[in-house]
Amino acid sequence: MQFYVNGYFPGDPRDHNTETTKEKPGNSLPTEVDVLIVGCGPAGLLLAAQLSAFSDITSCIVDQKSGPLAVGQADGISGRSLEIFQALGFSDRVLREAYFLKAISFWRSASQHPKGIVSAEKKSDGRSAFSEFPHVVLNQARVHDFLLDVMHQGPAQLTPHYGRRMTALSHSPDLESPYPVTAHFENDDSVLETVTARFVVGCDGARSAVRAAIQVPLHGDFANKAWGVLDLLLITDFPDIRIKTIVQSTEGNVLIIPREGGHLVRFYVELDQLKTDERVNALDVSADDLIAVIKRIMQPYAITVKEIVWWSVYEIGQRLCDVFDNRMHSTANVLPRILIAGDACHTHSPKAGQGMNVSMHDSFNLGWKLAAVLRGQSAHQLLLTYSDERRAIAQELIDFDKELATIFSRPPEQTDSSQSTLQQYLVKADGYVSGTQVRYPPSMIVGNAGRQNLAEGYPVGVRFASADVIRLVDARPVQLGHVLEADGRWRIIAFAGSQPVINAESALHKLAHFLSDSAASPIRRCTPIGADWDSVIETLCVLQVDYRALNVTDLPDSLWPAKGRYGLRDYEKIFCVDPDQDSIYVRRGISKTQGALLIVRPDQHVAEVLALDDTAGLITFFDAVLLDAH
Repeated sequence: MQFYVNGYFPGDPRDHNTETTKEKPGNSLPTEVDVLIVGCGPAGLLLAAQLSAFSDITSCIVDQKSGPLAVGQADGISGRSLEIFQALGFSDRVLREAYFLKAISFWRSASQHPKGIVSAEKKSDGRSAFSEFPHVVLNQARVHDFLLDVMHQGPAQLTPHYGRRMTALSHSPDLESPYPVTAHFENDDSVLETVTARFVVGCDGARSAVRAAIQVPLHGDFANKAWGVLDLLLITDFPDIRIKTIVQSTEGNVLIIPREGGHLVRFYVELDQLKTDERVNALDVSADDLIAVIKRIMQPYAITVKEIVWWSVYEIGQRLCDVFDNRMHSTANVLPRILIAGDACHTHSPKAGQGMNVSMHDSFNLGWKLAAVLRGQSAHQLLLTYSDERRAIAQELIDFDKELATIFSRPPEQTDSSQSTLQQYLVKADGYVSGTQVRYPPSMIVGNAGRQNLAEGYPVGVRFASADVIRLVDARPVQLGHVLEADGRWRIIAFAGSQPVINAESALHKLAHFLSDSAASPIRRCTPIGADWDSVIETLCVLQVDYRALNVTDLPDSLWPAKGRYGLRDYEKIFCVDPDQDSIYVRRGISKTQGALLIVRPDQHVAEVLALDDTAGLITFFDAVLLDAH
């Protein structure tokens, strides 16, 4: 994180609430906004947190609840979600409070122990291999708190408007209308309010009013299975109570998730099969009923509940929309104005811990695209990629969830040695559940990977995997992926080849001079006059040298550019390999001889791999994505 580029100011550098910024919004809804977000769940808040970084975009987020979430709901946070939180600036706050899922334990009924469950296997959690961040557990309400802080501290200073129920939503066909979407709300005092917007995003859950307004149905299986969930403070002699545990018993199945704080524990309890068209509210299940089931399944171990912190009963149903925007009933020429994210467009069970994560990943895919269109950096057509990319991922999740739910609900296998089918499936799915294996297909923002051989560890379409490097100017070890902040910027990352980097004829020097001097340079073409050199596309470089063997002044000025009103130098864009461990070149399969040139999207996904001297490839790619700023 960099600050003071335009002058010194006291206090928290993350907080943009100073006497020079605009006044905070009042309680009334604004009449006109660029983006209206409906729903203050994880998808809506993460989208608002992203948009709060842009002072030139007006946004508004509303929710029909009376205030912020206080307790309960989702709790699993994947490594990929923590990477996103790092980009937003609060991963450290999550890690300070969260429970780390470092192991998983399997228990089941066994033929030689007919009176109770026995331990089948205890193993390390395999998801830690896919990210520098662990898989953790933290109350969804705390995640909301952190996102609310990002919104409030950002340049746009966003604050949710609670107690608003959307009563109607309409979209004008007038292509010239500056605010073509109109939403009507009724607040808790029965006062009617109207907001017109350039874009509306529905993050309002499985019963989405936004989705209903654009007549996009959810397709798939309605629930025929019920589960209970409880957060408990308890006393027990069960030895694995502080390890994620799956119990498959002849008495039923339970998923145990230890929670933050060292004492709180969550139980997911499988209930009886629902009858056709039966809903959970007809089951009349109480918390005491669920606890009785837990005690029966956990025999011969004792469970003494001291406090029920939160509990609920829910149905499993895997459903998915055909499209995640308003084009379903429109002509082929209509572009997205109303979009949906999270549970508004896909629903599934919570056993894999993907609901909150995938919902936030939807928003992380969408937020930078909305910003690019609104700020005139990209054409409206960019928003077509949101539904195309995220619906395919939601379909993968639905398929995964169906198979997992089926395997989880099978009677326990009467075996005393080999892994159960469930154990084998979960091990195989570690990469998927980590959230890091998402791969977007070729499109206007994903290349054809013609030079993938130059950086085999950075598959085109997959998120940029971090690795250790040393910052040249101050010898500080950093994770390269942590430099990619959620600020809407594209990145060009140049990995130097074997040529001496101080050689003026090297590919790195030629690339730097092309970017700074050529009229065809995408940086020169796409950066507005008067804006910082790196405001649209940031250039980073990694060198195969020891930091002690080089000075920053040995490299072209454009690799450490002048910025801000004082023309201060940005010294934090050049990195060297770490001499004390396998270099990023080895870990990520980058050609040491030729080097590589990566284009990385604002959401951290690798958009293309090029040769270091392929300036024509750079021109072609960015010509299709970014508009001329002059």
